[in-house]
Amino acid sequence: MRLIIAEKPSLGRAIAAVLPQPHTKGEGFVRAANGDVVSWCIGHLLEQAQPEAYNPIYKQWQLDHLPIVPDEWQLEAKAQTRKQLSVLRKLVKEADSLVHAGDPDREGQLLVDEVIAFLKVSAVKRSSMQRLLINDLNPQAVTRALQQLRQNKEFIPLSVSALARSRADWLYGINLTRAYTLKGRQGGLKSVLSVGRVQTPVLGLIVRRDNEIADFISQPFYEVYAALHLNSEEAVSFHAKWQPSDSCQAHQDDEGRVLNPKLAHNVAQRIRQQSASVTNIERKLKKQAAPLPYNLSSLQIDAAKALGLSAQQVLDTCQSLYEKHQLITYPRSDSRYLPTEHYARRNTVLTAIANSAQALANDVAQADIKLRSKAWDDKKVAAHHAIIPTEKSLDIQRLSTYEQRVYQLIARQYVMQFYPAFEYADTRIELDIMGGVFVATERETIKLGWKQLLPTHKDSDQNVSKNIHRPPLPKLEKGQTLWSGEADVQEKNTQPPAYFTDATLLAAMTGIARFVKNSELKKILKETDGLGTEATRAGIIELLFKRRFLQRDGKTIRATDLGKALVAALPEACTLPDMTAQWEKQLNDITQKLLNYDQFMQPLGQQLNALIDQAKQLDVSRFSGISMPAFKPKKSPI
Repeated sequence: MRLIIAEKPSLGRAIAAVLPQPHTKGEGFVRAANGDVVSWCIGHLLEQAQPEAYNPIYKQWQLDHLPIVPDEWQLEAKAQTRKQLSVLRKLVKEADSLVHAGDPDREGQLLVDEVIAFLKVSAVKRSSMQRLLINDLNPQAVTRALQQLRQNKEFIPLSVSALARSRADWLYGINLTRAYTLKGRQGGLKSVLSVGRVQTPVLGLIVRRDNEIADFISQPFYEVYAALHLNSEEAVSFHAKWQPSDSCQAHQDDEGRVLNPKLAHNVAQRIRQQSASVTNIERKLKKQAAPLPYNLSSLQIDAAKALGLSAQQVLDTCQSLYEKHQLITYPRSDSRYLPTEHYARRNTVLTAIANSAQALANDVAQADIKLRSKAWDDKKVAAHHAIIPTEKSLDIQRLSTYEQRVYQLIARQYVMQFYPAFEYADTRIELDIMGGVFVATERETIKLGWKQLLPTHKDSDQNVSKNIHRPPLPKLEKGQTLWSGEADVQEKNTQPPAYFTDATLLAAMTGIARFVKNSELKKILKETDGLGTEATRAGIIELLFKRRFLQRDGKTIRATDLGKALVAALPEACTLPDMTAQWEKQLNDITQKLLNYDQFMQPLGQQLNALIDQAKQLDVSRFSGISMPAFKPKKSPI
């Protein structure tokens, strides 16, 4: 008997559906006519044991117990899924061979591997176990995947990486959460002060942004614009902006803005009614290829901007589109690339899109299926690929409103791969007016290409369009003399940074390197996936709301007094992305066999001791008088 163990029932049923019939359904499994049995986990059947499992005294939270570091790690069966674990226990004993069918990511790999280890499956049976990787729950895709089984031993480093992360997060979260909760109680708080190596740096990002806005003092700055005429008799043709010289640095801020109004007005007076000489003209033709298909984070960012959905709402919607409707491929993907062999199925996918989403039917009809974007690249595809529509057709009018709109976002991004590049020209004109440098720029659209699929361009001229906000720059020649008429001094004010929204917070988590000053660390951060993973970011943000560290104000996300107090109380290193990004780099090194488990785990002990010592010395008065906001979750669109 061959036993196939899926990550969840929906995947198990999709696998069973393509196996020979008739089927015999048992409690927690399906047996096919050829003898194959499909069973499943229900997410994680096992979880890290709580501290009291190691020693009963840990049931009582006390500072002198910390840090708690297990000598031998233990897993426990989850109470609500214990029955399914018993089903698997019996089936693995009966099975001659095993197939691992967890989701194609780090957590999915560990989820089934840890069950196999917990059930003490023989080494022989474990060494021969195969791996089934499924990104699409439609029958034809599942059938193809069953024909491409790999050896599960190939994925051991992925499982070890996930195990190291799980244990390290337990050490960090259990110990620091207990330490700061106990200190909070000493200061009069009744709330659990949850600390996590990812959630806390995310909270730190928001707190620092809020503080920066609160402390911001707006300053006026000045820009000078020359009104250029082709000659002294004609009307204004265009405006050019003054570029301050190095000698003006004493009157500028760090971003080069002029803060001295006298300087600006003096420049304006000097160039009034003067000749202007064209010193340089550059016109560069450029092309911009279509954006790659979505991974989860890029989809969450676009859906937040276009639909106002939270990260969790997008993930819930995608899970429904994937599991319930089978209209999209595996959604928890961190890849934006597709396997080369998938290119041969483009016609079928495009037809499914046209049949499912009438709003995109015309876009599909105009697609050039001979085009091949850079999305198809086997070298950049690992266990899973970009999120794209499946080959299944279904009238999306039968779906919820948000399911329809998220599907259309995913489908449109796929259709873009078969449209030509967006072509445009950037023009830059430099002028000399009384020794000062003035610049005028313009972007001219030559060919919309893939951009014609965007809602803002649906009704645009597809041939040549001009900037609609101002007349086009005139055709000039280098050395040509123009006339500078009445100059304009514009007073503006520096603006504080914007509060985070769902879209900008996700963008910050994925592009965390820009929040770090250390150049070496910045390089490391650019090589990682940022704060959290595709599968965890939504949950991290929701947890911060549930813990009442964050609150919503319209579309903006702000820290509560409780959240600010926690960040102020913690060592700065706990609230910055540096440490967690280095962890992710090391965890990735484990998957690449560049680092082993012990090399990752051993240094954590020393770090933990130092952090607990700092917590014990904390002045608890900072926690007094903090109000506790109510938790108001965003409703799921499903």
